[in-house]
Amino acid sequence: MRKQEIESFQRYITIWYQKYGRHTLPWRLTTDPYAILVSELMLQQTQVSRVIPKYKVFLKRFPNLKSLKSSSLADVLIFWQGLGYNRRAKYLWQLAKTTQILPSSQVELEKLPGIGPYTASAICAFAFNQPTPMIETNIRSVFLYHFFPDQKNVSDRDLVPLVSSAVDQSNPRRWYWALMDYGSYLKTILPNPNRRSKQHAIQSMFEGSSRQVRGEIIKILTQQKVIDRTLLFKTLKSNQLFFEEALEQLLTEGFIIEIDKQLSLK
Repeated sequence: MRKQEIESFQRYITIWYQKYGRHTLPWRLTTDPYAILVSELMLQQTQVSRVIPKYKVFLKRFPNLKSLKSSSLADVLIFWQGLGYNRRAKYLWQLAKTTQILPSSQVELEKLPGIGPYTASAICAFAFNQPTPMIETNIRSVFLYHFFPDQKNVSDRDLVPLVSSAVDQSNPRRWYWALMDYGSYLKTILPNPNRRSKQHAIQSMFEGSSRQVRGEIIKILTQQKVIDRTLLFKTLKSNQLFFEEALEQLLTEGFIIEIDKQLSLK
């Protein structure tokens, strides 16, 4: 890719962000690594509009890793309700048990529970302003749209060199915000460019699924505190065919404990 093309692309994205960017998102008003980690975990497969109020309430209750460490998993799950994918909350809680300070190294971050390559890159960029290569769904959309307009089955490996070449070395934090906002905008005016990515996968239906049952079981237990299996089954409103499977998964994964046939959150 020629330098002129990259520079032209950078100017276009920067100008677009100045005019249309979501500059006041709450996680963009902080450089606290913990607050940014919370936002990144909440934003995984969850709409921004749903995350904003939950993010604010969660941070008010758990302002740092120390407060999270001293809390029970049940308490954390109560404040996570409505976001789904409760494993994210559990990973965050487990992480607080292992460290009180998030490192600035991507390698060290990836050693912590629940932090994969993307989340580690996001913390490095948004908390520490490091120009680390980073790809997520909206960033991927931008590069597919601009540099691979007619190609299908494009691998992230083909995108990484472009992402690395284009990143603003002086302010990668702002640059990635711009890419994310522009990629989100593209999806409102075009067929999703990510469909042409090798990494694209259609999310399975939530309604009537085992995931829905898992979520409802946890919700019931945040309200009932302690309940036996029979009453839990009768209380369930979603697909009861998945009850035993979902319950055993939650017991095995340590979300729920069973003592004298009574179930409760850990």
